[in-house]
Amino acid sequence: MSDNFAEIASRLIVTAADFHFRGWVLGTSGNLSEVVEREPLRLAITPSGADKGALQTDQILLIDDRGSVISDHPARPSDECPLHIRIAKERGAGAVLHTHSVWSTMLSNLYFEDSGLAIEGYEMLKGLDGVKTHEHREWLPILENSQDMLDFADRLADILPQFPQAHGFVLRRHGLYTWSTVLAQAKRHVEILEFLLETLGRTRLISALQ
Repeated sequence: MSDNFAEIASRLIVTAADFHFRGWVLGTSGNLSEVVEREPLRLAITPSGADKGALQTDQILLIDDRGSVISDHPARPSDECPLHIRIAKERGAGAVLHTHSVWSTMLSNLYFEDSGLAIEGYEMLKGLDGVKTHEHREWLPILENSQDMLDFADRLADILPQFPQAHGFVLRRHGLYTWSTVLAQAKRHVEILEFLLETLGRTRLISALQ
């Protein structure tokens, strides 16, 4: 493996450990990837079934644009690797991150009939790429979960262009996907969106008690 891949693998495991500590990728949930090469497309990605709080750099896989492992690993990538590939292609993302927080899981079910969740008026929105004011309205699409990720990735190619300003989406009863051009910015997007989802969820709970 190249020094570049080793650096990327190191960044991914540090990010994964941080997300695990915050309760966003418990059990074996969640997956993280970063683009290694654009032409041909190559992604470094976390393996399937791994504890994201205890990953080692030599567990990070290198996959091609079909999701095939091309590094020397016996493990396989997450079944959701087609989504990472699709987002990298459709959004030009340099990193794609997927979390399974309590709040994204609950709110994605509560707001599923609305097809999404609007977030506006919060100063934290300014942490998202291109957002300059708290008056920004972020629409977070909520999509039905699927066990056929190849089919879902194909449908995602049609869905993503419908929301060109969206910084992420949520799978119902599943979790958040977000991305950016580099891993550090994608990590910031996770932090911002998870904060806002928790804020909305807690606000809803408090309102129900009044």
